[in-house]
Amino acid sequence: MRDRSERGAVAVEFAILLPLLLMLVLGTIEFGRAYNAQITLTNAARDGVRVMAIANDPVEAKKKAIAAAASVSSSIPASDVTLSTSTCSTGAQVTLTIKYNLSTITGIAGPFPMTGKGVMLCGG
Repeated sequence: MRDRSERGAVAVEFAILLPLLLMLVLGTIEFGRAYNAQITLTNAARDGVRVMAIANDPVEAKKKAIAAAASVSSSIPASDVTLSTSTCSTGAQVTLTIKYNLSTITGIAGPFPMTGKGVMLCGG
C-alpha cells in the first residue's frame, strides 16, 4: 500500500510526461492527415490526367481533378491545377499537377506544401 508522499510523486511524474505523450499523439494525427492528403492529391491528379489522355479536354480534366480532391479541400482553385500541355496528341505524354497547402490542426507547424502528380500517355 502506498503512503501519501508517493501519491505526490506520481502526480509530478505524470505532469512531466503528459506534454511528451500529447506531442506524440498529436504528431501521429498530423502525420496521418498529411499522408491521407498526399494520397488523395495523387489519386485526384491521376483521375484528371486520365480524362485529358482519353478525351483531350483540359477544362474537364481540371474539373475532374478538383472534384476528386474535394475530400482534402473543397476550395482548390483551378489555377493550382496545371497541365503540361493544352492538347494531347497520340503517343505524347501529359502531366497534371495539383498543388495544395495543408494547414495543421494544432497550428504549431505548417502549412505544408503538398503536390499530387499524374502522368499518362495520350490516346489511351
